[in-house]
Amino acid sequence: MAQKKLMLLGGLRYLLPVIKAAHKQGYYVITADYLPDNIAHKYSDEYCNVSIIDKEAVLTEAQRLQIDGIMSFACDPGVVTASYVQNQMGLPSFGPFESVEILQNKDRFRAFLAKHKFNVPWAFSFASKEKAWETRSKFSYPLIVKPTDSAGSKGCTRVDKEQELKAAIEHAFKYTISGHIIIEEFLEKKGCSSDTDSYSYNGSLKFVSFCAQRFDANATNPYTPAAYSWPSTFTKEEEKYLTNEIQRLITLLGMKTSVFNIETRVSPNNKPYIMELTPRGGGNRLCEMLHYATGVDMITAITRAMVGEEPEAIEQKPYNGHWAEIILHADNDGEFIDLWIDPSLSAEIVEKDLWVKPGDHVHGFDAANAAIGTLVLRFENAEDLEKAITNQSQWLKVITK
Repeated sequence: MAQKKLMLLGGLRYLLPVIKAAHKQGYYVITADYLPDNIAHKYSDEYCNVSIIDKEAVLTEAQRLQIDGIMSFACDPGVVTASYVQNQMGLPSFGPFESVEILQNKDRFRAFLAKHKFNVPWAFSFASKEKAWETRSKFSYPLIVKPTDSAGSKGCTRVDKEQELKAAIEHAFKYTISGHIIIEEFLEKKGCSSDTDSYSYNGSLKFVSFCAQRFDANATNPYTPAAYSWPSTFTKEEEKYLTNEIQRLITLLGMKTSVFNIETRVSPNNKPYIMELTPRGGGNRLCEMLHYATGVDMITAITRAMVGEEPEAIEQKPYNGHWAEIILHADNDGEFIDLWIDPSLSAEIVEKDLWVKPGDHVHGFDAANAAIGTLVLRFENAEDLEKAITNQSQWLKVITK
């Protein structure tokens, strides 16, 4: 039997566990982007130099290489292209290309949610700075301005008054690929919002997770996620409602087998919202964290599914303890010196993954790509976890000069 070929779009380190899982299954892995020095290319079997947002160019290469499957795991810009190639070549797919386009475009997604009576914040989309500014009388504050097609919180700004709006619009347009931004209601939240991964098989949710997404108020960009913890701060009733709404959304869009990165929140008036749902694994190692916390291996399952092989059954499992992932980052630009962790921390350090060494230049935490590593922690109880997360500066320091 010919060796299966899997193409992965992107080249960041979040692909490494996917490459490892594919190799364990005996697959030939091709990584593709226009940055040959990206770390994932050192671990794949072949590198293809092509822009992952150029659908036709990627399709041409995929046909030339006779691939059996393609996905854009933890790489938001490549999701639409991966879906396009899947559908053009008749490969295993996340779902209809048109549905993926809706999920990957913030203004179209908001419109779809509103049409089908989901809870949704008010939102306006714009293709020009001038039109966005001219429409300001329709907005209420606080609001958030962001590109319709960026990831990792790049280009996003919360705006609390009109005097801050013009700069936020300028900032968002710097990061949009398509030339479109969205201005929408900033939903305050009860407890923590959630940004974590789930899995559907043939359109049926098999594993659903919710987390507590944490932020560093002192970071260069305070809306870039700085930590995650499991379980979530949602009630069981809120999780059940959101699970049913996620399934309804997947069914309406005709989605099939995929890992989904899903952002949700509950507003202070107890109304739950689906903020984003995209057919890819999330960045920040979310699938790996869930494997630690539950034993559910979504990476191996989706790797097999994407080349047309039957994955092992995925089923809902409980958390084995209380888990946290800290996104290590510097407070400002400088030279990395050391990472200090208080030895009296009341947690098991399951993994410390540091991506820099002393003397390396690091940047302030303005977006997800400024992270310098991750810390995986397991706590025996919710109280110890919450104390550690909310008092992080007392036991963890990224030392720079």
